[in-house]
Amino acid sequence: MLAASSDGATVPGELAGSGPGLPAGLSRTSGYLDHPVFHEHRSETAMLRYLRRLADFDIALDRSMIPLGSCTMKLNAAAEMEPVSWPEFADLHPFAPAGQAAGYAELISDLERWLAEITGYDAVSVQPNAGSQGELAGLLAIRGYHSSRGDAGRDICLIPESAHGTNAASAVLAGLRVVVVKCGGDGAIDLGDLHAKLADRGGQIAAIMLTYPSTNGVFEETVTQVCEAVHAAGGQVYVDGANLNALVGLARPGWFGADVSHLNLHKTFLHPARRRRPGRRPRRGPCHLAPFLRPALPAVPGPLRWRPHPMGRRGSADLLGVHPDDGAGRAPPGHRGGHPHRQLRGLPAGPALPVLYTGRGGLVAHECILDLRPLTRETGVTVEDVAKRLIDYGFHAPTMSFPVAGTLMIEPTESEDLAELDRFCDP
Repeated sequence: MLAASSDGATVPGELAGSGPGLPAGLSRTSGYLDHPVFHEHRSETAMLRYLRRLADFDIALDRSMIPLGSCTMKLNAAAEMEPVSWPEFADLHPFAPAGQAAGYAELISDLERWLAEITGYDAVSVQPNAGSQGELAGLLAIRGYHSSRGDAGRDICLIPESAHGTNAASAVLAGLRVVVVKCGGDGAIDLGDLHAKLADRGGQIAAIMLTYPSTNGVFEETVTQVCEAVHAAGGQVYVDGANLNALVGLARPGWFGADVSHLNLHKTFLHPARRRRPGRRPRRGPCHLAPFLRPALPAVPGPLRWRPHPMGRRGSADLLGVHPDDGAGRAPPGHRGGHPHRQLRGLPAGPALPVLYTGRGGLVAHECILDLRPLTRETGVTVEDVAKRLIDYGFHAPTMSFPVAGTLMIEPTESEDLAELDRFCDP
């Protein structure tokens, strides 16, 4: 049965307000789609041109800097991406016989070895296909480790206020309870609050998830003390490796106390949304988390066969074609420093707008937070106003109001050289 609506159109009777499908009190009485844009474009050509005009409003990386603190807005060199299209890599089936995959096995083995050297870990798994999967897999490895020791009651994950926002979501998904650790006025972890929470819940602590350098844009100078305190309480240390670009060639997470990480290789080297999850640090005896890193994939024989574990598979083997460009972007063996653009960390904070948190000597790490709250109080100009004005000048807007409301977070150093950074900073 059809009924007439107020504008003359016909709708099913049960949706007209009289039937059981929609209670009368929920029937819509206001108009909808009444903006002229919904009625102006009456031909395919007009619609196409309208969509093109909208696309032209966008500020893309091929036109301008994108200073977002975003994992996806980073440039990958063509020389690094090109191997993905080579048939020698792209046409290999993930479940090809081991005899046909010897080259790939060597490629994966080399990549794991290089990443282990860069990070200071003992073991590396290249299975997770995304940072979300890397975080979850790392936490599941920690949970599996505790369970193997009869310590399954450890279900609390400490997360500092300065950590990435994804960390809490991953911890909850892994079945852990989140307890937030406060940060001090300098943006660093409040050791007093950390020790208090460890003393109160010591036997329940499964892990702490650190972002290093932190989302506040500072290097935690007490990171070793934090790791030691959590280890003393029986917990493990997860270091979010999204900001490895600020460390590579200069420091290794496995050397200052981390047990497990995922690595954002696209930010450190190249490819978008590819993360890696190394094992544990080499200075604490056996690789206690290594047996929990590699889930079961029994269909793949030989060197590609991953040892079974009840955590199951995380990710899949269908992205083997990405490994060549991961390898293309890495520093050569024995190379101790990052590429020049990766050395643009530790930048001095500028005087025009106050930087919310700085490290020793007024330096910031891979990103910084501009505090616009004083400007807003004095003039009424908001972060949204500044973001829109930057667009007028051809710059993509930075991250607004994260991790602190009323601020702008700028993270340009994975893709931009010093000249472009100067152009962005100059009035």
